[in-house]
Amino acid sequence: MPIVKTKKAISHLKAGEVIEVQATDQGSTADIKAWSESTGHQYIGTVENGDVLKHYIRVASEAEKKDETKHDNVVDVNELRAKVEGDEAVSILDVREPAEFAFGHIPGAINIPLGELETRIDALNKQDGLYVICRTGSRSDLAAQKLTEQGFKNVINVVPGMTKWEGPLNHDN
Repeated sequence: MPIVKTKKAISHLKAGEVIEVQATDQGSTADIKAWSESTGHQYIGTVENGDVLKHYIRVASEAEKKDETKHDNVVDVNELRAKVEGDEAVSILDVREPAEFAFGHIPGAINIPLGELETRIDALNKQDGLYVICRTGSRSDLAAQKLTEQGFKNVINVVPGMTKWEGPLNHDN
């Protein structure tokens, strides 16, 4: 949700202005940072104030802006479910935060939060087909783009994500 609201609010600001985005979701830091980088806006940082995260973004000039892109290799969550329930060998990367992952994840999924992906990318095999999932498909889209940029050959974004997953779940809590 923070990204959707930020996109709308930022469109009314001038280049160089700074917007403060408040959120309570710990995963919003990685989301805001990745979205900012992908659109040319400058992620300045995040300040924690109790349970509230205050994210600061400097609005890009027209020359700095990038067109927002989407990863083009996409699969519906039900197609992934059929593979999992059919006992197909699939590699699944869940880029949600550890707390989200603990409350329910696809059996066998690897959890690397979006914000840690760049530092933990070596834990993944560039040659494997990799299904990337998050809560709604937004973080996984950004992760899929990053992985592809890093030379991963077969990266698939799963949409609309865990919000619509009706297959088997493991819980760590």
